[in-house]
Amino acid sequence: MISLKTDHEIEMMARAGRLLESVVEELREACRPGVRTIELDRLAERRIRAAGARPGFLGYQGFPNSICVSINDEAVHGIPGRRRIQEGDIVSLDLGLVLDGFWADMGCTVPVGAVSPEAERLVRVTEECLALGIEQARPGNRLYDISAAVQRHAERHGYSVIRQFVGHGIGRHMHEEPQLPNFGQPGTGPELKPGMTLAIEPMINQGGPEVYVKPDGWTVCTSDGSLSAYFEHTVAVTRHGPRVLTSSTGSMRMRAAV
Repeated sequence: MISLKTDHEIEMMARAGRLLESVVEELREACRPGVRTIELDRLAERRIRAAGARPGFLGYQGFPNSICVSINDEAVHGIPGRRRIQEGDIVSLDLGLVLDGFWADMGCTVPVGAVSPEAERLVRVTEECLALGIEQARPGNRLYDISAAVQRHAERHGYSVIRQFVGHGIGRHMHEEPQLPNFGQPGTGPELKPGMTLAIEPMINQGGPEVYVKPDGWTVCTSDGSLSAYFEHTVAVTRHGPRVLTSSTGSMRMRAAV
């Protein structure tokens, strides 16, 4: 069953989302050559706890850390460790928190220093996919209008969307109904109604859509070794259109890839 949130609940989620946005901005700044991925994890946990929230990912379904850090051909769910970030990497950050009982979930791919033109283009197009998906999150549209917008833009640029992992509803729980794939037929799926809250998260591969999971049981990589990029926002469907809850402005702010 899809849970429709009250205006008060959406405001509570927006409060959690603004906090998460501030943490993500600090992590973006910290993504520099030589930094170990575990340092990013510790930074995020400190900031989240200091604000009176808890890291949502830590221990969730057995995940061992507070954030996911995935680099280059790693698509999602990378486990932070002693690996150092290098110049030219693209680093995907995924994190969530719980504040006063409500979840926020957000992610982005950060180009580190001077990246290749191919990597820069992939990151830019993936962020555009998210923006186009969010634009479809309006009352009267169908769920897979979001999916189709993401897929169409990715494939138009010669990229592919990961099919084994999807976005989702979110609220008092991290994963709520409905599941939200990054592919689908427009005009299909459940009708979007005010009060629906969704984690929209395009996962876009430079090469084919196939992925595999590393022996650590978590890190998802592209099967062909191609680059992968990822962006995510928590979004509410409102009477006035989409509201990005993980943005202080309520809308998605595009940024340059480098």
